[in-house]
Amino acid sequence: MNTQNTPCNTFNPSTLCSRKLWRIVAGKERTSHIDEQDLQRALQELSARRTYLTELNRLGKLGATH
Repeated sequence: MNTQNTPCNTFNPSTLCSRKLWRIVAGKERTSHIDEQDLQRALQELSARRTYLTELNRLGKLGATH
């Protein structure tokens, strides 16, 4: 059995539910294996789903293009 940690580059935000992505982006989910690039990918996925857009805007996570 392989007990090694999964490499950071395997983070796939499209496999996560919107609630989990929201918690990651909002900083409510403690994830040591997610770096800034992964965080941006999670934000892009969440905004592409058009979920939590009001909350993302309120937190200042979205640019003027959304």
